[in-house]
Amino acid sequence: MNAPSSQPPQRRLKFLPTAATFRLGKPLGVGTVGTVYRAESDQLDVPAAVKILHPNIAHDEQIVNRFQREIVIMERLNHPHIVRHFGGGLMDGQYFYAMELLDHGSLKDRLQQHGPLPWPQAAAYAAQIASALQHAHNHGIIHRDLKPSNLFFAEDGRLVLGDFGIAHDIHDTDITADGITVGTYAYMAPEQICADGQITGKADLYSLGCVLYEMLTGRPPYTGANFAQIWDQHLHAQPKPIAAQGVACPEWLEALLQELLQKDPQHRPFNARAVQGRIREHLQAEFGDDLSRLTQNLPPLEEDASRNAAFWRLTLVAAVVVTGLGLILWLGR
Repeated sequence: MNAPSSQPPQRRLKFLPTAATFRLGKPLGVGTVGTVYRAESDQLDVPAAVKILHPNIAHDEQIVNRFQREIVIMERLNHPHIVRHFGGGLMDGQYFYAMELLDHGSLKDRLQQHGPLPWPQAAAYAAQIASALQHAHNHGIIHRDLKPSNLFFAEDGRLVLGDFGIAHDIHDTDITADGITVGTYAYMAPEQICADGQITGKADLYSLGCVLYEMLTGRPPYTGANFAQIWDQHLHAQPKPIAAQGVACPEWLEALLQELLQKDPQHRPFNARAVQGRIREHLQAEFGDDLSRLTQNLPPLEEDASRNAAFWRLTLVAAVVVTGLGLILWLGR
């Protein structure tokens, strides 16, 4: 498919609300699975990103199934801290989906450029993430890949969770074969590492603990030279306390963090809503009811390179993961 010209034609996209017509702009990223374009539509009040599956891999049933499955999953989610999805289907015989354009950088970008966050800001963001997770869990969706590079900043400073490419729908058969570990090893719950067939939303809570730890200290709770060293720590080691690293952190937040990082899922908080409630209760007692001010006035990121890199991750990391899983499944036949 050729890149659009300076005045690209309008194309009718099927299965979108009000049969939206998008004007494709410049490509934002080209990956092994798809190309992402900035796009606009008269039916939407915000810019969009349209990802189009490469036609040369559209015959791969595993990749197409995952691509379509992510569309189905995202259509069920509508939450201020989850990337907005505008539908998907076929365009000129090619698979596509459209979503909210997030180009203000990721949490990973900000941690790399500006270092750890003050504890009130980290706690406020953790509450936002917990709210997004609870919404997904209420709809039977387990994210399975929560990490700073999948958390993006909206223009108003709130965090938005993206990349549901390897999410698990508890109401549907998992496309991932039994016994295959999926996720990002620095943020994976012990039960994910062991490829437990009974993964629940508490795996996402463990990942939230890893993200909160990194927001406070600037690094994940476990690091090592390779994935085997990190996996072993997830399974057997206890994270170094925040206070022991000279980081300002109230006892209640340290206690919550330790609960999130429990090896046994049954010892973690009951659900994401409980996490959100505990954080909000403590923050409101100290800072009042308006917690939005804790997540405003963020320091600016360096110029467009980091913002473009963040968006590439949002739109293409899932595609790369899907390709890898497809190869694993194909080789295992």
